Amino acid sequence: MVSTWLNGLVSGTEPAAAGYFGGGYTEVGGADIFATVDKFLFSDDTRTTLGTGLSEPTKMLAGMASLTAGYFGGGWADSSPSVTTVNRFLFSDDTRTTLGTGLSSARYGLAGMASATAGYCGGGWVSGNVTTVDRFLFSDDSRTTLGTGLSAGTRDLAGMASSTAGYFGGGTVSGKVTTVDRFLFSDDTRTTLGTGLSVARAGPGGMASATAGYFGGGKLGSAPWVGATVDRFLFSNDSRTTLGTGLSANIGNVAGMSSSDAGYFGGGSNNDSPYYWATVDRFLFSDDTRTTLGTGLSVAREFLAGVAPGLS
Repeated sequence: MVSTWLNGLVSGTEPAAAGYFGGGYTEVGGADIFATVDKFLFSDDTRTTLGTGLSEPTKMLAGMASLTAGYFGGGWADSSPSVTTVNRFLFSDDTRTTLGTGLSSARYGLAGMASATAGYCGGGWVSGNVTTVDRFLFSDDSRTTLGTGLSAGTRDLAGMASSTAGYFGGGTVSGKVTTVDRFLFSDDTRTTLGTGLSVARAGPGGMASATAGYFGGGKLGSAPWVGATVDRFLFSNDSRTTLGTGLSANIGNVAGMSSSDAGYFGGGSNNDSPYYWATVDRFLFSDDTRTTLGTGLSVAREFLAGVAPGLS
């Protein structure tokens, strides 16, 4: 998502002080989909779990956020293989409401990102992969659907954004892809970057600083099947570099979110033991160094989503 903490500083609005990981799935102790929302305080990275989670247990959902609220949309829920539901969490007190207008179609495996004024939910699976991008105006939560969607029907992709454009990267089309689509916020036009991800993958996480966006981890198209790679896209010219230090383990189906000075990749799954991960890796934006939080998610899970005023 757009670095809304920066917009907040410019406008004089205090940005939220925490990021959230919501929903997800595990088969430990029996298959389970979660409504859980974990909150990480950026000042010391401590975790609490909200008393009120999602309106129902959901996996493979999207996350996006404004300065004042975080949104979790769509996904595979307990009630149905795919839903249109969009839950809104007010940052000031963590209360949840459910939007009267949800996604334009029920789908899972979608991604989210946001500008200062609107959030976007793109891609996913309905009866096949879709190109659909829904736009929610933060001033009244009304929804429109962009005339131009993704460059190809894609599921299990990730989203991140700068102050001027949003990016959807990776995912599955007919196979894993490196594609990164860029949507200019001024008119919602789409271009596809000449340089995509360094390796084709589905289920990466996305997060962003004021100057660069990151896609980390993911399911690969061949052995070892999951990766730790973190690609960095410089917003000034969309050039890509790959960090020397990736995630702390090869993990796919991970989620991302960020504060003003660091980005976080949380949860996911691996081919080895433990299969499901509670790990949260933190990348300091000043030098891209990685640390792993002493306290991770409240429960190990994959197919979750992240929201924060610095990214969704």
